Amino acid sequence: MDGVINICKPKGITSFDVVYKIKKLLNTGKVGHAGTLDPMATGVLPVCVGKATKIIDYIMHNEKTYGVSLKLGMVTDTYDLEGKIIEEKECLSISDNLILDTINSFVGIQKQIPPMYSAIKVNGKKLYELARKGITIEREAREITIYSIDNILINKPSISFDVKCSKGTYIRSLCYDIGNRLNCGATMTELTRKNNGSFSIEDSINIDELNNDNISNFIIPMERALGSYKKFIIEDKFCNLLINGVCIADPQLLNKVIDDNIYRVFSKEDELIGLGQKNIKGFKLLKLLI
Repeated sequence: MDGVINICKPKGITSFDVVYKIKKLLNTGKVGHAGTLDPMATGVLPVCVGKATKIIDYIMHNEKTYGVSLKLGMVTDTYDLEGKIIEEKECLSISDNLILDTINSFVGIQKQIPPMYSAIKVNGKKLYELARKGITIEREAREITIYSIDNILINKPSISFDVKCSKGTYIRSLCYDIGNRLNCGATMTELTRKNNGSFSIEDSINIDELNNDNISNFIIPMERALGSYKKFIIEDKFCNLLINGVCIADPQLLNKVIDDNIYRVFSKEDELIGLGQKNIKGFKLLKLLI
């Protein structure tokens, strides 16, 4: 059984808890999620089953949309409500216009420093393991993109908004940075992932609603799960070459690939072969999916 289940993760459980339950329901070890949600977060968590575990990285690469709430005037060590309060400041005198301008100033390409309480590894150690020991180290800023921030509602000290962002964006860090720029501090209080690429919260299923009898009904085939990538039908004479790892430089094929985007590659019989991409040498499969 291969495909992706669009789970709506509830608050209070880990992403691994979701994976563990699906492993038990399907009686298989080949299960993995595409993008961790913290225990306090809710929303879209794509879970890949069988051969679909090969496409986890490609789903994680998708843009994501979150509904976010934060509280001004408070900073915690985890940047969310699950952490220890380390600073509190007055914030009610800050004007709504300044808050709006500050939040909107984060739209665009930028460098973001990830929080200490994250699963990023430094010298083989996860940052949160160091943080739990009271160790704070310097983190390298990473390039992210905030595509949009919409539906901003201000009810000081609380603020909520929707944010569309790139892979690798830490919303907790965004909340912290907003508070830091306003010179009053901020802590994330709620987080809901509304979209992960083509996966939406409207089409998701709560993990508690799945059982042995119905779970197969919610497995999305890989060709649909990868729907954000363009479809490319390959000629029969090129199929075996691609499957065997050959980079094809035939002009007949290359003329049909107009850019260097990643494509879903199908046979003439409409079977998904894999994901492919054009490079300076030709066209080659990045991931074989048969």
